[in-house]
Amino acid sequence: MENLKTDTKLISAVGRRKTSVAVAKLKIDTTDIVVNGKSIDEYFGNNILQKHNAISPLLVTNLKNKIGFEIEVDGGGITGQAGAIKLAIARALVEYDPNLRPVLKNHRMLKRDPRMVERKKPGKPKARKSFQWTKR
Repeated sequence: MENLKTDTKLISAVGRRKTSVAVAKLKIDTTDIVVNGKSIDEYFGNNILQKHNAISPLLVTNLKNKIGFEIEVDGGGITGQAGAIKLAIARALVEYDPNLRPVLKNHRMLKRDPRMVERKKPGKPKARKSFQWTKR
């Protein structure tokens, strides 16, 4: 990691998952990860799986205790927000150090997950579910 950017340029990236959008700003001077004004432990609470998923790009690149992030996330639920944070962090890390790209790409962290909720169809209670069939 010889080509690390240490100038005062703001590095930020956007990540999306389902209906969630996350904007991650990289902070070189701190190691705290702040999500919507709260620490990441406080924000995700007991959802250890979602927290681990959100910070997995930092764990894969061994940068968890070296740099911090200030993240604003909006929309969707906790799973979508964790996925959006993960993509935003991964994209910010690639902008921070392009040498990290192959590592993140091998772990499939730079690809946006295109899966969305299927729309409700007319004449059905949900997208594919049908009402109970009655013979008479």
